[in-house]
Amino acid sequence: MTVVTQAGELRAVVAGHGRPRVLVPTMGALHAGHVALLERARELAGPNGTVAASIFVNPIQFDRAGDLAAYPRPLEADLAACRAAGVDVVFVPEAGSMYCADHSVTVTEARLSRNLCGASRPGHFDGVCTVVLKLFLLSGCEVAVFGEKDFQQLAVIRRMVRDLDVPVAIVAHPTVREPDGLALSSRNVRLSAAQRADAPRLRQALLAARAAFLSGARTPAEVLATARGAIAASPLRPHIDYLTLVDAESLETADRIERPAVLALAVLYGEVRLIDHIRIDP
Repeated sequence: MTVVTQAGELRAVVAGHGRPRVLVPTMGALHAGHVALLERARELAGPNGTVAASIFVNPIQFDRAGDLAAYPRPLEADLAACRAAGVDVVFVPEAGSMYCADHSVTVTEARLSRNLCGASRPGHFDGVCTVVLKLFLLSGCEVAVFGEKDFQQLAVIRRMVRDLDVPVAIVAHPTVREPDGLALSSRNVRLSAAQRADAPRLRQALLAARAAFLSGARTPAEVLATARGAIAASPLRPHIDYLTLVDAESLETADRIERPAVLALAVLYGEVRLIDHIRIDP
């Protein structure tokens, strides 16, 4: 496994490897969910292709300086996980290698990113689109693998690829969860013991809301009230950043449930922001 730290060097290294080139962009602090993405990439690349992973805590997608500073960076453990998953090239750049001091160009998606995380984290998806496009260009990948947990991110990247004619196939991998249902996230390690014990209620709230729909609740207000009640019952009083029902394709707020929809939430336990979602199909 080759570790690369400079953007210019990455192009030269991957040029000497086989095709197809499959990329897994990450911000490190790898867990079983990331490993599942890496293993899927290895399957897609086959024995002769190349799996590249990036480990880069992208500063321009963070809206809170404290969140950026607190983001875990266990590099040695991450490299070991990449090696075990069969990764060929790991790109670990410093911010100065990715962005010039006077950089002034970003990539903006203006429709799918208006709602959900885009509404509560201004500029977040500009940062995501910009770094992902740079990683596509630097790695020369033909395929990239992303997790469905960040379903809005996945939708935004697919739209960017479509609208800019980027020659990269986007492959989605289902959300990987802990046995108690909590979606795996690099932020989970920052939860206190009490918060970690309580956090599975987010998944339970989503399941309860979908069950209410299947049992006869038909308005978004009824479905949302079920989920909100389950979260509000927490003795820790987590803060709901958003809890909303959106159209599964447009990501616009759903006024009725007549098409496939997504019930999505972002909840803060102290400074730790967790996201999750569930499909609701009429």
